[in-house]
Amino acid sequence: MITAGIDCGAKTTKTVILKDGTIIGKGMVPTGFDPVNAVEDSLDNAVKQAGIAREDIQRIGGTGSGKAAVRIANASVNDIKAMARGAFYFFPKARTVADVGAEESRAARLDVKGHPVDFATNEKCAAGAGAFIEAMARALEVSIEEMGPLCLQSDRQLPLNAQCAIFAESEVVGLIHSKTATPDISRAIHDSIAGRIASMIRRIGVNEDVALLGGLALNPGFVASITRQLNVDRLYTPPDPEFGAAVGAAVSAAETSK
Repeated sequence: MITAGIDCGAKTTKTVILKDGTIIGKGMVPTGFDPVNAVEDSLDNAVKQAGIAREDIQRIGGTGSGKAAVRIANASVNDIKAMARGAFYFFPKARTVADVGAEESRAARLDVKGHPVDFATNEKCAAGAGAFIEAMARALEVSIEEMGPLCLQSDRQLPLNAQCAIFAESEVVGLIHSKTATPDISRAIHDSIAGRIASMIRRIGVNEDVALLGGLALNPGFVASITRQLNVDRLYTPPDPEFGAAVGAAVSAAETSK
């Protein structure tokens, strides 16, 4: 069976195509101001990579904050279920999963079959999502790609006390003016967001095998910070973790056909 999962997020729209449970194609485009068009373009890219025709796709699952734009979906998959099924696809032993994207973060505790039994979300505060690091990168006048490696250069702990992204930016500006080293500021930024997300995860329980999905899983500074915060040996991240929810939507689309 060939299924597609489309995750229409605030920043990017991702598509994954599965054939009999194996990933055969992926596509990602900026969501922009026309999510419906982004869905189409993302799917076209995935179909091209998979070397199939659209007509070969038997079912489509749609998820993400913009899932209403996935009008071609046969099944609408809520964000928590998509995240859970995506994590279970890659890491069947994982019982805790977090997904941290540009605008929101969420966590879930899974049962032995990979279904969510409890969850927590952070959808209203930019200080708990990837956009926070982007804003702080602008304040530091470095690229978002530099932030993670800079964080890893520091072994100094500096607390950011503000609970709001706007006030945190003021704190960062203050650190800059006081000539604090850029790597130390970067670590303070990553520790701050990691602390908020770790607190959210702890509300639903931390299993030894914790899976991390979403675009922020590509940031080595964030991964190091949240690993310390959760006091685990490592976090399990799949290849291309930003496609995790799309994989879960494709898996769910296949399951609903049975």
